[in-house]
Amino acid sequence: MSDSKTDTKTLLRGLPSLKGPFRPVDLTVLPNTPQEAFHDWLQDAIDNNVKEPHAMTLSTVDEHGCPDARVLILKNVDHRGWHFAIKADSPKGKQIVNNSAVALTFYWSQLGRQIRIRGVAKELSASECAADFLDRPAGSKATALASKQSEVLTDTTTLEHNLQEAKDKIEAQPGYVAPAWKVFAVAPKTVEFWQGATDRMHQRLNYRISEGEGTWDRDIIYP
Repeated sequence: MSDSKTDTKTLLRGLPSLKGPFRPVDLTVLPNTPQEAFHDWLQDAIDNNVKEPHAMTLSTVDEHGCPDARVLILKNVDHRGWHFAIKADSPKGKQIVNNSAVALTFYWSQLGRQIRIRGVAKELSASECAADFLDRPAGSKATALASKQSEVLTDTTTLEHNLQEAKDKIEAQPGYVAPAWKVFAVAPKTVEFWQGATDRMHQRLNYRISEGEGTWDRDIIYP
């Protein structure tokens, strides 16, 4: 009799990982701030045709202290941190209100690179939230209005009706902004740049913010 767990283990063992070859990097020459370093690596990912390099995993903690994670799209990076947009009444929105400590993770397998950001999610101004919503395609606006995110869907007909109502509303009021639409910036406390290696001697550079001074300390850390 076949053991499905054993079969899955064998299947996983047979999958390649970090086969490369990956271009050697000198982490010591990365810029002085993690934002600048991120921009350099992001541009490198774009230049190497990495698919959706702006996709990232947002990790939060729920009211029971259990971790939760999902993939979002990065909106911007500036001196305030890494930006993302969500609905305030979504599970992740409620979790951030309850506990603003979050983590972001980028992984670009083609380059064998990972970037990990830990910090505090801070809501941006109402004008910036509105501008982000208005910049969305009409279809994306309608979906945001029609969806009761993560609630149980018992009737697709109701969803279709809500979606059509949302489309009509946006067409009639092109300047309308969903009240629950929020943009957050993750103010980083630590940012790690990770370059994978086939021999598992990974290269890692960790940025740490100096509290009160606003400057960054950098350390090369063990694989």
